[in-house]
Amino acid sequence: MKETPFKGIIAYPITPFTANGQVDLRLFRSLVERLVQSGAHGIAPLGSTGVLPYLKDEEKEAVTEAAIQQAGGRVPTLVGVSNLTTAQTIYHAQFAEKAGATAVMIIPMSYWKLTDEEIVSHFDAVASKISIPIMAYNNPATGGIDMSPALLKKLLQIPNVTMIKESTGDVQRMHTLRRELGDEVAFYNGSNPLALAAFAAGARGWCTAAPNLIPGLTMDLYAAVAANDLAAAQHVFMQQLDLLKFIVAKGLPRAIKTGLDLLGENGGELRKPLLPLTAAEKVELEQVLAQLSETA
Repeated sequence: MKETPFKGIIAYPITPFTANGQVDLRLFRSLVERLVQSGAHGIAPLGSTGVLPYLKDEEKEAVTEAAIQQAGGRVPTLVGVSNLTTAQTIYHAQFAEKAGATAVMIIPMSYWKLTDEEIVSHFDAVASKISIPIMAYNNPATGGIDMSPALLKKLLQIPNVTMIKESTGDVQRMHTLRRELGDEVAFYNGSNPLALAAFAAGARGWCTAAPNLIPGLTMDLYAAVAANDLAAAQHVFMQQLDLLKFIVAKGLPRAIKTGLDLLGENGGELRKPLLPLTAAEKVELEQVLAQLSETA
């Protein structure tokens, strides 16, 4: 059986910046520690929440090392290594492996829309240069490419491509993956509002930034799913649905940063072109968080 080292809640930390625009590694470490202490089953730096495309190579390396060192082997780490070119993706994947990452995640990134053949060649080239597992990340909203179940099936034929993260927001796609790829396929949900439906479709885990703001509810959802307690899972999921919709609609880095600030945690600063939530959006988020605390 292929190595699939993740299950449960895989938490995405934001990449915080200082007032002068530098990556705040000290704050990043504390945010990672907070996620580990909250019960997250895995830590995934340098995803969409971690603004991977906005970082310089040396910043990506520093964040990778900081996340792995802070996790300290207590939970597995899934490092985003995507880049426009295959050569740079290989470089970052090799760096992550050497730094001690459990696995890497790759989304096809390109100015020109890649063909299926180009995508398979890209993943195959990266996989041939590392020995740790790879999660293929399908998110057409950010990558501009929708990898079909047929293409994902081809990618899974590459020995160390062992996991799929599905973020199209189409729950039927998850059922198709299960039907086409078999019960043993390790797929993970990346669409926050579909968390419960994805688990019902057979997802092994949920890759999410939500634990930054509602760690208890996210862990409770997985616990209910693992216990096959549908009523409890439905109850705890409905409690968090408004927040999940909000953070997706407003942009994960912006929403998580402001949410942390509202909770009394330091969320750091954003890197332009990202801007903080507007005053009205901040009030809306404050109201959503207040409702959650009332139902807790």
